[in-house]
Amino acid sequence: MTLLDNVFELIDLRSFSNLWFWIALAVTWSTVSHWVLGVPWDMAIRARRGQGETAMEDFEDMVRINTGRLLYVANQSGTLLAGIAAFALSSLAILGFVYGNEFSQAVFMLAFPLTGVGLLSLRTARRIRDEALRGEALIARLSRHRLSVQTVGMVSIFVTAMWGMYQNMAIGALG
Repeated sequence: MTLLDNVFELIDLRSFSNLWFWIALAVTWSTVSHWVLGVPWDMAIRARRGQGETAMEDFEDMVRINTGRLLYVANQSGTLLAGIAAFALSSLAILGFVYGNEFSQAVFMLAFPLTGVGLLSLRTARRIRDEALRGEALIARLSRHRLSVQTVGMVSIFVTAMWGMYQNMAIGALG
């Protein structure tokens, strides 16, 4: 085997039979469910338990900063970002499911649910701002948001696993 063969074997574009894809999928959803609106979940736990004098204050400040940042980006360039996301997702869907490109299918299976999580985050940020949530009410809102993100993640992993097994069985039957 040449060096190029080794590289292409390591970076296999048949994603659903590649261990690296599944590791990336697990790490992505683990990270997304830990960083709720850009705030690490352990800050919410410490704030709820009252660990440290400024735990709740630090948590509220972090949520306020990240909520403001998210809403600013959405207000300034939300339409442009929505157009780019729609173009990218539809391109991936066409390349993947119409033309049969497995790498595009895998990226779509990862990106499409993350787009939904982004929209959920935007909705939660708007509610936090509009309702001026603080303290336990803020933690409860982020907890509900985290549960919805984890639900999207579980469904996404399940659908991706089913599609991946189907792809692997179909390729195995052909080859």
